[in-house]
Amino acid sequence: MGRRTMTEAAFLVLTALVDEPRHGYGIVREVEKLSAGRVRLKVGTLYGVLDRLAADELVTLDRDEVQQGRLRRYYRLTDSGATALEAEAVRLAENVRSATDRLSARHRRAITAGGAA
Repeated sequence: MGRRTMTEAAFLVLTALVDEPRHGYGIVREVEKLSAGRVRLKVGTLYGVLDRLAADELVTLDRDEVQQGRLRRYYRLTDSGATALEAEAVRLAENVRSATDRLSARHRRAITAGGAA
C-alpha cells in the first residue's frame, strides 16, 4: 500500500485471503469472523477495498467461476500483499505493546501513590 496507512478493512481483507482465495461473499463472511462480528463489510465497501488493494498489487484476481448462474470472482493475496500485511501486523503489535507498557506504568504509579488505577 505504499506510504498510505492501511485501513482496518484492508487489513482484515488481506488477512481473510492469507489461507486461500475467496470470492466476495466469502471475504465478507471471513472478515466478520475475524473481527468477531464487529466489522461487517457492505458490498460497495468490499469492492472499493479490493479495487485499491488490486491497484497496489496486494491482491489479484485468482479466477472466475459461475455457480448457480452467477459469476463469482475469486481474489488471492500476492507476495507483496503478504509482505504489506506482515509489516502492518508488526506496526500494530508495536503500538499495542507501547500502549500496554504505558498503561502498566500508570497502574504501578497509581498503586505506589495509593490511588485508584
